[in-house]
Amino acid sequence: MIFEHKSVLLKETIEGLDIKPDGIYVDGTLGGAGHSGEILKKLSKGGRLIGIDQDEAAIMTARDRIGQDERVSIVRDNYEHVPGILHGMQIDKVDGILLDLGVSSYQLDTDDRGFSYKSDAPLDMRMDQRQRITAREIVNGYEERELFRIIRDYGEEKFAQNIAKHIVLERAKKPIETTYELNEIIKTSIPARMRQDGHPSKRTYQAIRIECNRELEVLKNSIEGMIDLLNGGGRLAIITFHSLEDRIVKTAYRTAEDPCICPPNFPQCVCGRVSKGRVVNKKPITASAKELECNSRSKSAKLRIFEKA
Repeated sequence: MIFEHKSVLLKETIEGLDIKPDGIYVDGTLGGAGHSGEILKKLSKGGRLIGIDQDEAAIMTARDRIGQDERVSIVRDNYEHVPGILHGMQIDKVDGILLDLGVSSYQLDTDDRGFSYKSDAPLDMRMDQRQRITAREIVNGYEERELFRIIRDYGEEKFAQNIAKHIVLERAKKPIETTYELNEIIKTSIPARMRQDGHPSKRTYQAIRIECNRELEVLKNSIEGMIDLLNGGGRLAIITFHSLEDRIVKTAYRTAEDPCICPPNFPQCVCGRVSKGRVVNKKPITASAKELECNSRSKSAKLRIFEKA
């Protein structure tokens, strides 16, 4: 198995992490180890890297790429468990954490994973194939109002209600098993004149994938804890690929920088909430023209960095 993709915003991310040679760094979404490989180049013998990914193929590829390096520990898990993983390694604080939230090219291009609407495959979409729930369970098992909510909220799809209705009508005849079967249902749910903006299935697939892997829930529940794990001057760098993720990161960073909940007319703060640090870049860092030319995945990527006080 080869887990291949060009690392997005590689130079910007490595610079943004401001790596200390003897520091401890966590790559919470190891993937093909592109970012981790660059982090390792900046670490001395005293440095340490903990790479985490829930996808077995990513773990295997990362081990092959990194090889036997005593500075590296690789763990198959979800990044939401970073505090527990570090505790188990007797690590209290780290100097940097990276999350690259994009779906890898490997996951999209491996037909039997069911991530892509471009090839006919069983409905799966699990990033961690040890988990029970798949896209098939969601499509065939969720009530119509839940499907509508997911497709509307996570896919930001204008025709969510119609798509949910047609999914329920079709599955009453027989279970929906494959990506192409789902594609046909989505296509018939969207008026022909409205199918010009990319593939009609794009937003619905994003929604089902997010639900299947609890992506937004995991992100929302992880950011504050990760900031708390940083040493003073340590940095959290997160690369997002759609507005829902970016909004969560932006809001969490802003709250960490300015957590005061006192009414604006109070002469001084009485809530006792203390700032955890600062947002390094007020506007997200996006790909350069050069990167956009050679890496289409970078088109929607946004990097935000937070520095612990």
